[in-house]
Amino acid sequence: MSVRTTLVAATALALSAALAGPALAAPAGPAPTAAAAGHQATRKAIEAAVRDGVPGATATVRDGHGIWSATAGAGDIAAGAPRSPSDRYRVGSITKTFVATVLLQLEAEGRLSLDDTVDRWLPGVVSGHGNDGRRITVRQLLNHTSGIFNYTSDADFGRTYFLKDGFFRHRYDTLTPAGLVAIAVQHPPAFAPGTGWAYSNTNYVLAGMVIKAVTGRSYAQEITDRVIRPLHLTGTSLPGTRTTLPRPSSRAYSKLAETTTGPTYDVTALNPSMASSAGEMISTSADLTRFYEALLRGRLLPAHQLKEMKTTTPVPGDPNSAYGLGLIEVTLPCGVRVWGHDGGIHGSSSTAATTPDGRHALALNFNADWTGDKDAVAEAEFCGS
Repeated sequence: MSVRTTLVAATALALSAALAGPALAAPAGPAPTAAAAGHQATRKAIEAAVRDGVPGATATVRDGHGIWSATAGAGDIAAGAPRSPSDRYRVGSITKTFVATVLLQLEAEGRLSLDDTVDRWLPGVVSGHGNDGRRITVRQLLNHTSGIFNYTSDADFGRTYFLKDGFFRHRYDTLTPAGLVAIAVQHPPAFAPGTGWAYSNTNYVLAGMVIKAVTGRSYAQEITDRVIRPLHLTGTSLPGTRTTLPRPSSRAYSKLAETTTGPTYDVTALNPSMASSAGEMISTSADLTRFYEALLRGRLLPAHQLKEMKTTTPVPGDPNSAYGLGLIEVTLPCGVRVWGHDGGIHGSSSTAATTPDGRHALALNFNADWTGDKDAVAEAEFCGS
């Protein structure tokens, strides 16, 4: 879950859009793949992240040579335990790709249209302060062109859930999707629907609500039945209000501050309802590579829906990134294109990226939210440097 709020703008919790890559240098031409080098560049990149202050890192690659995993650093600082390739961790906004996949499956089944208005499925939910669900489509939710305010950018929300004093008082609060949307619509929209692009977690809270309105079942149940079980993603779950991580897992660490210095806190236990369908999911690196491989190879969506998912909108300020429907396209400095998503939530920062043919996939996690260069790991794997 991207949590853009000025209160925590200096921390990784404030990653500007939880994208698969920030503004990158112009492509410099193809470079040897990391597979040819035995993933050594990737291993060095995660070790460098630990030297730079990340407590621990875990990464898995799935390609034509099989499955490769590596870890570095500590999974539990107090106990001195290492990270594991099998760690379960909170994946944040990577949840969005799963939500978008379900909605596109429903479109393929003729149960909704991406051009349906939000108000058709959620009458009166998006209204007030210039917000109008009659003018916003489901497609605009999925590609972040709705203009709806990002509820995690609300100042009170930031103080309550992202800074130290508020977090330790409220980490176990149960929040509802309707309540999160209500926070957002107290703010005017950033722009008229379809006239701009701005990342907003509110879009995907609404997307989860649309899934329930269409199917009569929660987005979590639909993701479980349509994606998790068919792909045998045994380490993946939607915890709802469960505050603990399933084992095996590492501890998660945060500064819970406006700066990247100062004390480090264990933030492993929290109620992920604050993230809802924008970012509550738990998974493993192996499961994420399997999911994105299956998605890009057409095992989850018909060709038409996969094409819609990969129809992108430019990301302002980042000429090498574009946002589709819950899926981000990034051109790396070596010219390699990858599809995937980033995710950040308290104490956890993750990336999943896959080549367009789905045959080379990477997923990684840092158990910290204030430091660590995930882009360097992706570049190491896909560019070999």
